[in-house]
Amino acid sequence: MTHAPGDPSDPIAPPAADDDRPLVEVTGLRKSFGDNEVLKGIEFSVPAGSVTVILGPSGSGKTTILRSLNALDRPDAGIVRVAGATVDFAGRVTKADIAHYRRQSAMVFQSHNLFPHKTVLENVIEGPVIVQKRPRAEAIADAERLLGEVGLLDKRDQYPAQLSGGQQQRAGIVRALALRPEVMLFDEPTSALDPELVGDVLSVLRDLAAQGWTMIVVTHEIRFARQVADQVIFADHGVVLEHGTAAEVIDDPSHDRTRQFLRRLLDPL
Repeated sequence: MTHAPGDPSDPIAPPAADDDRPLVEVTGLRKSFGDNEVLKGIEFSVPAGSVTVILGPSGSGKTTILRSLNALDRPDAGIVRVAGATVDFAGRVTKADIAHYRRQSAMVFQSHNLFPHKTVLENVIEGPVIVQKRPRAEAIADAERLLGEVGLLDKRDQYPAQLSGGQQQRAGIVRALALRPEVMLFDEPTSALDPELVGDVLSVLRDLAAQGWTMIVVTHEIRFARQVADQVIFADHGVVLEHGTAAEVIDDPSHDRTRQFLRRLLDPL
């Protein structure tokens, strides 16, 4: 169920795909922290305009996969292509290579990580103006449109401490969108929220999926995965045990470890 992209002139619309190749291709991705090999040859691809959900227990490597796609954790080996940037991490990789690679995606963390001394609007325009050197007026116009899309335009001049946790996370999502990335990366975006605030953030993610944003989401929200994911990846001990549609992986998993994980997640008692 690949989603149709929106109007490229609309600030919230995703970038248009250049060809029919997957937007993200990962081959042989490996990462160790000391003697602990966290990723052991991860491989998968992500079509443009699709939503990929990564599931797995704590310590499975799922967050490291995500951070590798933004070079926050630099892999030891593997070839990764994100939109127009390809990096062979086993070879020589320059700072310019990493900068170009990193510009293809934007990441939303478990905690919003907003600058506490800046207003919501200032947080959102920081990247476009300072990093991308876009005109301030253009960045403000985009920011106001995006804040309106997630119901936060009236909070534009408030500081993070004046917002609820869900509002802070929505502001963090807008800050990432304002960079106009090819791929949106979400690392358990609802895990730090009170249960009553989770729905607002998931609603924003559903809207982004409907608009055609390419998204890779690490989450334990199974209902969200069933409703939105084009593909689900289940990782454990640094390998992909299985991947497929939500119906295949969540409703009819082929691996015993996947079934065990889902049982504990869906029926923790």
